[in-house]
Amino acid sequence: MTGTDSRAEGRMEARVARIDAVAVHSALNDGTAVVLRTITPDDAPLIREGIAKLSAESRYLRFFSPAPVLPDAVVRRLADVDGHDHIAWGAICSECPGRPPIGAVHAVRHRQDGPVGEFSVAVLDEFQGRGLARMMAAALLVQCRAEGLEVLDVHILSENLAAKRLVKSMAAVWTGESAGVAEYRLDVVSAIAALAADADAPGVQDVLRALDSVGEGNIAGNGAD
Repeated sequence: MTGTDSRAEGRMEARVARIDAVAVHSALNDGTAVVLRTITPDDAPLIREGIAKLSAESRYLRFFSPAPVLPDAVVRRLADVDGHDHIAWGAICSECPGRPPIGAVHAVRHRQDGPVGEFSVAVLDEFQGRGLARMMAAALLVQCRAEGLEVLDVHILSENLAAKRLVKSMAAVWTGESAGVAEYRLDVVSAIAALAADADAPGVQDVLRALDSVGEGNIAGNGAD
């Protein structure tokens, strides 16, 4: 490794560490105060709590199963976040009693260090339609870009119109449909640019500003430092 490569790698490592450490304080479209932060393995109890609070319909749309309690193995996988091959952000309602978890978004690589992964998101029913999914997605995508995760596949039940609107707002491309599941492909850089261009999403703009302030270069740029 050359001296230049070593310095560039050091800058990237420092940048990612700072992104991991950021807690973004913002508000949903209706003014509800929220905090977004990265998920860690210690958050398994919060993940279990959040899943239990989803309606049967929302659990079905997210996990393709309406079961009120998912197997421990599923919860462990969702909490098995390392910030590189598995990146995840969660949201807490900071003005609600007990500061409950209200949403989470994940990106998991198909193979170790590979450029392609899978995207998923869940938001508690009472907080849906308030802009939270896009806020969490913005944070996730910025960290994906910093970690070299370039493309995300998305699998959505065909009747999940809200999820389709979400990924289309991030410039996702439809790639096919099979057995009632629609498939999309999300280019990380294009998705960040699409979110950054939406001036009518103040929460998303808060997230991008907060993470841009700890990074190098333009969040909505071409991915170069």
